[in-house]
Parts: sequence; C-alpha cells; structure tokens
Amino acid sequence: MKIIEQSVIPKSPKKKSEDGIVVTNDFIAVIDGSTSKTPRRHCPLTSNGRYAMLLISRYIRKMPANISCRQFCLNATKVIRSHYRWRFPVSRMQEHPEERLCASVILYSRLRREIWLVGDCHGLIGGEYVDNPKPYEQPLAEMRAKKVRELLAEGMTQQALLQPHDPAREVMIPTMLEVMHNQNVTYAVIDGFPIPEDKVPVIALDFRPWEIVLASDGYPHLAPTLAETEAWLDEQRRNDPLNIGEFKATKAFVEGNNSFDDRSYIRFIV
Repeated sequence: MKIIEQSVIPKSPKKKSEDGIVVTNDFIAVIDGSTSKTPRRHCPLTSNGRYAMLLISRYIRKMPANISCRQFCLNATKVIRSHYRWRFPVSRMQEHPEERLCASVILYSRLRREIWLVGDCHGLIGGEYVDNPKPYEQPLAEMRAKKVRELLAEGMTQQALLQPHDPAREVMIPTMLEVMHNQNVTYAVIDGFPIPEDKVPVIALDFRPWEIVLASDGYPHLAPTLAETEAWLDEQRRNDPLNIGEFKATKAFVEGNNSFDDRSYIRFIV
C-alpha cells in the first residue's frame, strides 16, 4: 500500500476533528464520528463523535491482519458497548440513540483486498464512485432547505442563517432524533449495538493495481485528487453556503468555520 496524499480538517478551527484516518501495515481507514445531538458526554474532555472515532481508531491499530468484515463489525461494536456504563447504561442507549457513541467507517484490508463500508462514507475505486448513504439524510436535508427558503422569503438574511444557531436546522432535529431509532435496523453504524451484515457493502478487488480514495461525507463530491476535491468544496461555499441548491445538506457553512462538516480524504495505490 502506497499513500499518495491524505488530509483531516476539522470544520471549526477552534475544535478538534471528529474525523480520523488510520494507516497500519494491513489497513487504511477513514472514521467519521457522528456529531453529538445532545450535551451529555461519555468523556468530559471531548465530544461523543471524537471519542467514538478515537476508540475505533485504537482498535483498528491492533486488529489481526486476517480479520473479516463480519468480525470487525462484531469487535468494533463490543469496543463501543464496553463504554456504556452507569451514566449511560445499555437500556438507556436503547431508548436514546442520540446519546450513543457513534461512527461510520470505510476501511481497506490489505490481506483480503476488500473495502468495507460501515455507515455513511464514500470513496473512489479505480475512478468509480462508491457510497453507503443513510436513507434518511436526503429527506432531512430537503426539509431544512425548504425551511431556509421560507425564512429567506420572510426577510431573514443569508448572514443570519449562517450563524451557529440555525433556526432551519432546528425544524428537522425532532425528525432526525426519531429516525435515529433506525440505527442498525435500516442502515449500519458502529454504535455499540449489533450491525446488520446486509447493510455493510464489501467490495472485493482483484490483483491488478488499484488507485483508491477513501473519504468522509464532509466531502460531498470526490475527485481523483485532494486539490480538486477541495476546489469543489470551495466552489460550493462560494455559490451556495446555505447548502440548499443542487447539493443539499443538514448543515450550512457556519460563519467562522471552514466548512459545513469535518472532512477526511486519503488516496493510495494497492
């Protein structure tokens, strides 16, 4: 495995990224910790999304080279579940998925020559785009976009909608919390609860040389190089900072941040 380029950039220059990249002799992975939907913290020193990312990163670094996707999902689930204790018992996490430690992972296994997509992540394999989106993400983005347009029509300025307090996002939060009960039912994530195998795509590669890009969903569009991918993101920010046009998102480019989400990108050859 030969790394060509890689980057992890937090959306806010004042905060640490909830995304992470892990490179070992046997694995390359991008991990996207989910943005916290609650002020309750599993670790007082960091956000729930970053904590989940760090726990999974630590596990990947010590995994056996021949581990299967199924075993990875089982063990990563155990890693997260072991951190549900008296303040966050499993029974409460069952009822309140918004409080769970949660992350998505896209991972390449050198020995198995496979790419595993656990949750909302994407990549390029020999130039061909692959992804595994959450089924509810686009409807929520549409809901937020509709509310943004209504507020603009009522006279609210774009500048007001780019502040940390986004009234349009608040409209969709109740629905977001409701559909989160479908975690590891209609879509897969690593959150301490059993992952349905049929929701985890496994892409097998032959033994030809392959150029691969793995990325978090902080990049809505992937190009063959990091520079091109960043350029597309810059264009999106200039043309539609509210993310309500051709590309719709559940978050905007908040003033003071460099993007609407943390973002990770790694390109390599196998």
